[in-house]
Amino acid sequence: MAEREKRARRPNAASKRPHARSSSQADPTPRSPKGARTRARLLEAAKRVFERDGFLDARIADIADEASMSHGSFYHYFNSKEHIFREVAEQQEVSLLSFVTGEDGPLDPIERIRAANRAYLTAYIESAEIMKVIEEVSRYDDEVRAARAARDDEFASRLERSIRRLQKEGVADARVDPWYAANILGGMVAKFAEMYVRQGTYELEKALDQLTLLWGNAIGSPSPPS
Repeated sequence: MAEREKRARRPNAASKRPHARSSSQADPTPRSPKGARTRARLLEAAKRVFERDGFLDARIADIADEASMSHGSFYHYFNSKEHIFREVAEQQEVSLLSFVTGEDGPLDPIERIRAANRAYLTAYIESAEIMKVIEEVSRYDDEVRAARAARDDEFASRLERSIRRLQKEGVADARVDPWYAANILGGMVAKFAEMYVRQGTYELEKALDQLTLLWGNAIGSPSPPS
């Protein structure tokens, strides 16, 4: 990935690193609790730096400084800025899904749909800054794109199980194909979350009302008359 400079900074340690490790030498799974904590600290620092500076302007020197560590410590665990960003992105995608079960929640089917939409959209908004950077990098980095695709697949899988459950309960149209519906409707929610974060011009509650209405109508579980 090419880098561009917007402001003067001290040289990145990457240009002076005879000790830098290759990907096979970097330690992805520290054997000691202290090593695991150090690695996690670097990942947390990297997330803050990427949120603040974006990917292109972030520097390894900045990440090490943010973590209050030496540059040599960085290279013990990660071999490049790309390497640590990919791990930050993967952790973020997994974290996003942890807020959405797609199966548990209120008994009323429409409220269940609303709760799932709220959980996903709220989690995405709370991670707005890093999600913007992940979205940008995913356009040209295969590994980051793959992490996003894995999140989309898991999200759709949970939605598919939820739709099947609603059909079994007799509150969703049996003619709806759960797999297609989950991927189409899940894609709608995921894309809207990106638009919400990018533009910031939507009202959350109104957006949830509309997403839930569209979801319910699409699977044959319309909202009861008000």
